Amino acid sequence: GAVAASLWRPPLYDTPWALNPNDHFYFKRPIAVDEVNWPEPDYRYGGLAEGKKLAHSGVDIAAPRNTPVYASAPGRVVWVGYGLSTGMYDPDDPYGLAVAIDHDFGFNGYRLSTVSAHLDRIDVTFGQRVEAGTLLGVVGTTGNTTGPHLHFEVRLKIGDFYSSRNPELWLAPSLGWGVLVGKLAREDGSPIIRQLVNIRNTQTRQIWQLHSYGPNNTHPDDYYDENLVISDLPAGEYEISFEYEEQLRKLLVIIHPGAVTYFSYREGRGFNTALP
Repeated sequence: GAVAASLWRPPLYDTPWALNPNDHFYFKRPIAVDEVNWPEPDYRYGGLAEGKKLAHSGVDIAAPRNTPVYASAPGRVVWVGYGLSTGMYDPDDPYGLAVAIDHDFGFNGYRLSTVSAHLDRIDVTFGQRVEAGTLLGVVGTTGNTTGPHLHFEVRLKIGDFYSSRNPELWLAPSLGWGVLVGKLAREDGSPIIRQLVNIRNTQTRQIWQLHSYGPNNTHPDDYYDENLVISDLPAGEYEISFEYEEQLRKLLVIIHPGAVTYFSYREGRGFNTALP
């Protein structure tokens, strides 16, 4: 059931990419397609590490040490070095060596910024103008890490830790692949949290697994109001299944290339595939 550890991925759609007016695939991957450049499946946005109270505010990309890290879109560097959490130099900061960029564009009137953290080396300076593809540094192990990887965040509005959004809704998908977005809710409309969900391709029988998140310090999309996102799904038919209140719930959906497939589940009402 594990995601195949293949170094091959299709090239990405050109950014910005949006088939739906409510979508916003504005950012290129911060790591090139000839390296591992997809989110670590076991610790997605909203995940909770053992013993931690705050949810994961971004995605981790487990690329090898010294893998180049690039700017995902044009903008200006607003932070370099240690201390991103507090805005003051701190060699013990959990982000380690980090770069933050305020981008030239925003969303719904608010500014957008991205963060690349746990770098071993930084190749830009504070205030520097960058374009998509500018080398920011290299993947490393600085800060709170268990191995080399890039921690990548998308921040909307305020631009701090508590304004993060799910990067898998903002990073351009691979050509021919799509994104599944879901909202799992109790009967009163409150989110179902930490629900294990299975996503199975009915043709290849490959299985992906992920947990629902929220609310904690996570923030759903203004339109989808989701608590579950998985990107990088090859186009095709998929079965969504999870066990809730001792009953197995199932739904068949179609993942379309370059598009978001949305579903919702509400206790007592079942599944719905209509857009919000």
